[in-house]
Amino acid sequence: IDLHDTPTAELLESELQRARVVRHGEVPPDVVTMNSEVVYEDGRSGERRSVRVVYPNEADASQGRVSVMAPIGSALIGLSVGQEIEWQMPSGKKRIRVVEIKYQPEAAAR
Repeated sequence: IDLHDTPTAELLESELQRARVVRHGEVPPDVVTMNSEVVYEDGRSGERRSVRVVYPNEADASQGRVSVMAPIGSALIGLSVGQEIEWQMPSGKKRIRVVEIKYQPEAAAR
């Protein structure tokens, strides 16, 4: 599978084009970055889930590690605590909100 030709990759690329690049030490601690462990809430059901956003080769649903190339991973990356996004999922559009960042590598290194 060519990850560059998937709808998720196209959405992620669109988001990345709008991104603001900052130095490692300037990343706010409330922003979801690679390897962040984040709690998000489903806008419809109110269900909360904790996941870690990882690179595709590290993904393991049984361990709560979701790929940045998966719909939920690409939706979460770059969001701040309290932010919501409506994102295309395989089952249709879904609204999610970042509730908490339990761990962020950039904040942990400070």
